[in-house]
Amino acid sequence: MLLVKLERTRSLSLDTNMNLTAESHRIPLSDGNSIPLLGLGTYGDPRTTPKGTARDCVKLAIDVGYRHFDGALVYFNEHEVGQAIREKIADGTVRREDIFYCGKLWNTFHPPELVRPALERTLKALKLDYVDLYIIELPMAFKPGNAFYPKDQDGNYIYHHTDLCATWEALEACKDAGLVKSLGVSNFNRRQLELLLNKPGLKHKPVSNQVECHPYFTQPKLLEYCRQHDIVIVGYCPIGSSRDASWVNLKCPPLLDDEVLVSIGKKYNKSSAQVALRFNIQRGVVVIPKSFNPERIKHNFQIFDFSLTEEEMKAIEALNKNIRFAELLMWSDHPEYPFHDEY
Repeated sequence: MLLVKLERTRSLSLDTNMNLTAESHRIPLSDGNSIPLLGLGTYGDPRTTPKGTARDCVKLAIDVGYRHFDGALVYFNEHEVGQAIREKIADGTVRREDIFYCGKLWNTFHPPELVRPALERTLKALKLDYVDLYIIELPMAFKPGNAFYPKDQDGNYIYHHTDLCATWEALEACKDAGLVKSLGVSNFNRRQLELLLNKPGLKHKPVSNQVECHPYFTQPKLLEYCRQHDIVIVGYCPIGSSRDASWVNLKCPPLLDDEVLVSIGKKYNKSSAQVALRFNIQRGVVVIPKSFNPERIKHNFQIFDFSLTEEEMKAIEALNKNIRFAELLMWSDHPEYPFHDEY
C-alpha cells in the first residue's frame, strides 16, 4: 500500500501514472490512517428499499473489490451493512482491517453528552468494535430527541443551537476510547473548518470533509484550502444524482449527458459516469457513488484501468458551473442557509 504525504495530492490532477489499482487505491489521512479513493454510498430510501437490499449489495461490492462503505444511522440500514461486512469476514474474503467504514453523527446528537451514545448506536447496529471514520454530518443541528426530523405543529423543522467545538471534543474522546479511528466533518465551509482548526486545545484534527463534488461543482477553492490543511475531500453525488424532486435541484442539467464526458469516454471505451469518477480520484478526491443496482456497482468500480491526460483533466475542470444537485432544503429556513455554498 502506497502511503505518501498528503501534499502529493496537490499534483494528482497532473499525474497520469499514479499507482492506483483496483487492489490498492488508498491515500493517506493526516492522522496516519488511510482511506480508499473509491467507496460505495449505502443510502436508500427506507420507505421504498426492500429489506436485505443493502446487505446483498454490500456483499456483492466486497466481492467486486470495494473496501470503503459510507453509511449513517439515519439511513436505517446499518444493521444490514454490518451483517454483510461480518459475513464476508467470516467467509475469508476480507479481514476487518481491509474494510473502511464511515459513519455519521446526525443532527439531533450534537450536544456533547449525546455524541458517544449516538456512535455506540451505530456500532451496535453494525456489530463492529469500531468505525474507521466518524463525521459530523452537518454543521447545523436539529432539536435533540427521539425524532430524527423534529417538526413543530405547523410542520416546520425545529432547529437547535450547536457548539461545534464542544461536539468535536466529545468526538475526540470517542477516538481516544478506541471507538473510531479517524474523525471528520461533512458539508463544512471554510469558516466552520477554521472554527475547529483554531480551537484551543485541539487534540485531533478533522481528516476529511465530505461535500458535494463533481464536474459541474468542482469545489476548487474549498479543495485547495483543504489540501493546505491536510484535509481530504470526500465527494458525494460524484456522478450527479437521481432526479428525486424531494432533495434534488431538477433545474440542474443531467451531468452524465455532458458532451465532453461522453466524448472522453468514447476514447477509452468508458461511460461518462466512469470518466467523472476517474476525474475526481485522479485529483485526490475520494468518491462514494451510491447504488443498489448490481450492474452499476460493478460498472462504477471499473475506473482503474485507464487514466485521463492533463488536457482531459483541464477540459473536465472547465465544465464547472458552480451548481449543486443536493439542495438540503430541510435547512432552507435556517438563518445561515445556504451555509454549504460558502467557501
